[in-house]
Amino acid sequence: MKELGELLGLTSTGIRQHLTVLERDGLIDAHEERGHVGRPALVYSLTDTGDALYPKKYDDLANTLLDELRTLAGSDVLQSLLRRVAARFAEPYMERVEGRPLPERAAEVTKIIGERGCLADLDVRSNECLISQHTCPFPNVARVNSGVCALEVEFVRLLAGADARLVSSLLRGDRSCTYRLRPDATAPAKASP
Repeated sequence: MKELGELLGLTSTGIRQHLTVLERDGLIDAHEERGHVGRPALVYSLTDTGDALYPKKYDDLANTLLDELRTLAGSDVLQSLLRRVAARFAEPYMERVEGRPLPERAAEVTKIIGERGCLADLDVRSNECLISQHTCPFPNVARVNSGVCALEVEFVRLLAGADARLVSSLLRGDRSCTYRLRPDATAPAKASP
């Protein structure tokens, strides 16, 4: 308190009031720490919510890495890498979708997209399903390196177990990235019981 008071030109009471508000808003946490003598001291630290308020350069890093990989290894290697990343992203969810018919898989994929922080909805039609993803998980990267859109299409394709095509795109000014899912004609037919 004393250090913050000197740094900010505030009284200890003023500092405590500010810390109380920050803690109430979930931006910091406080815990007691015992020293060798005297009363325990309160130690404050940022929460993940508080830390998220500070600028992050993840988008710059991702764009630079993608550009460098494309320069060093070529576009084919970059696309191969993005497919592998999509498979890693999809792997933890595969148990939730395997063995289900396309409409059920598409519904579960739509839920998974929501769990990953994006807004999506599903339109089931007689011979296809349309998943409309209204928010982009990588907007600042996609604007510079639109190849990451292929990563999301591959993620949806793997989970849906279907032919997935991007039929509308936020990058092109559409209202959503819409994935048209149709049964995959190249997939092996299921054996009859």
